Amino acid sequence: MSNLSENQIQANPAIIRQDKKRFIKTFWYNYNYVIIFLVIFIAFLIINGSETTWTSITNIFLHSAILGTISLGMGLVIMTGDIDLSVGSAFVFVGGLTIIVYNSTGSIIAALIFAVFMGMLCGALNGVLVGKLKMPSFIVTLAAMLIFRSISQYMMNEMGETRYRVEANLGSYKSLFNFGNGNLLTIPRLAVVFWIIAALIIYLTTSMKFGKNIYAIGSNERAAKLAGINVIWTRIKVFAISGALVGLASFLKIAKDTSFDPATSGKNFELYAIASVVIGGISMSGGKGKITGIIFGTMAFTIIDKIITAMGMNALLNDTVKGLILLVAVGLQMIQKREK
Repeated sequence: MSNLSENQIQANPAIIRQDKKRFIKTFWYNYNYVIIFLVIFIAFLIINGSETTWTSITNIFLHSAILGTISLGMGLVIMTGDIDLSVGSAFVFVGGLTIIVYNSTGSIIAALIFAVFMGMLCGALNGVLVGKLKMPSFIVTLAAMLIFRSISQYMMNEMGETRYRVEANLGSYKSLFNFGNGNLLTIPRLAVVFWIIAALIIYLTTSMKFGKNIYAIGSNERAAKLAGINVIWTRIKVFAISGALVGLASFLKIAKDTSFDPATSGKNFELYAIASVVIGGISMSGGKGKITGIIFGTMAFTIIDKIITAMGMNALLNDTVKGLILLVAVGLQMIQKREK
């Protein structure tokens, strides 16, 4: 009789519908970034039509690599409940100095190490001010944004140049350029680097104690302290990692384009990174979200540019469309939070 009752329950249309709704709701809560990405990607395929090729798809991978690398660090910062508005300016600041180092040494390895170290230093400085001195991350990184961009432009003005350029006569120039613009089994090398870094960050947040501490601080800082987590040191390390990723992104930009314009390079990257993180399902209140979502969020954000170009829209409307999509993404997060 009990088996019969269970079968009757399973066959009940109302219960089946309820189970389907529960499944859909659970899938949306956990993987809304996949749905958002698919909607935007399908729109791209429809609008681009017959012009869609494997090359156009791999271009999405390529163009999302640099912003995606920065967004990974931004995601970690936001998970702790903080924000970093300095990533765009730090990107051009570190990139400009890295070009100077590369032109002086001719060494790709030296340039890479310098870029990552310098970026980490900039991030750690923000982390000390936020974690140790308890200054609001919004104010600290806003000030850093102004400082880094200003110094970059001042340096260019003193050098009598309009942009930082890699010297093409260096022996390793061709290797650097080929790395930034070459492919690995038809996939852009920069995209492969981005995915490898993303995999490492995913491992950090899912399998290491440090990653779990990040979620704990973002969820409830007071409870994290009572649990014995060193909140100050964790925050410093998170900002340092974010800075290191900014430095790596600046090196990737150098390899791809061999130049930096201190006035325009990295412009609005802090906003684009935040948007990519939010579209990727990371909660702005901290403590929630998956790094995997940032990969999809960054690619979705990159595809928007492609859609605007394919539609022949005025490029000046680019940020308008991105802003609207960001508002929708945040709105969906708020609805999801209320329903829970």
